Amino acid sequence: MQAKADTVVSIDYTLKGNDGEVIDTSEGREPLAYLHGHGNIIPGLEKALEGKSEGEELQVKVEPEEGYGPHRQELVQQVSMEAFAGIDEVEPGMKFNAESAQGPLVVKVTDVEDDQVTIDANHDLAGQALNFDVTVRDVRDASPEELEQGQVAG
Repeated sequence: MQAKADTVVSIDYTLKGNDGEVIDTSEGREPLAYLHGHGNIIPGLEKALEGKSEGEELQVKVEPEEGYGPHRQELVQQVSMEAFAGIDEVEPGMKFNAESAQGPLVVKVTDVEDDQVTIDANHDLAGQALNFDVTVRDVRDASPEELEQGQVAG
């Protein structure tokens, strides 16, 4: 069976940056299972897996536009420390849930200077090319429940 819309695809993967450093891997864990054609993984990887069958191995380079998008400077802003009332110490690297006009999002603190905090709402991998080594472990038809939910059960 081949990966196509409405199939559940299970993959082993290793994700590396352009510097060769491992960013994420399924090694030592269960394969990643996703519902193909439903936007459950980044578009560039899903496109590369289209038509692939169990046992196939591939290397995929996903550019930012097909991954987590380009780094958008408008998603970086300075806010007053007052926005973090009730937090004892705000430090770079901390992440917070925030509300925006587009709905909830996660922001990361990138700098703290006096009473100003710089936050970044870009995904951590925005602007980066993503290099995947992938092995397709299984492809099966999705169940009616999975199709209704738009994701793999369990």
